[in-house]
Amino acid sequence: MHKFRIQPLADRVLVKADIAKEKSKGGIIIPDNAKEKPQKGIILAVGKGKKDEPMTVKVGDVVLYGKYSGTEITVDDIDALIMKESDILGIIQPTTLELI
Repeated sequence: MHKFRIQPLADRVLVKADIAKEKSKGGIIIPDNAKEKPQKGIILAVGKGKKDEPMTVKVGDVVLYGKYSGTEITVDDIDALIMKESDILGIIQPTTLELI
């Protein structure tokens, strides 16, 4: 497990955003200015939670978050977002097909 120089505080998490799609389903290359901002990512680090609210997510979870959630930062040469856990809409569970 990688230790980052930033440890999120309280109910904050560090998320590495998924890479924006380079091509459409039909094979058309999407220019940078037309790419959609990813709304899916993987949790890299988690704060300790609040006094009466333990954290629900853990390192390694793949999550879905709001389009304008978080603050973009670069830590240890990795582009990431730091956001509150409440900005996370859900944890994406692997399907049976993905595990095969």
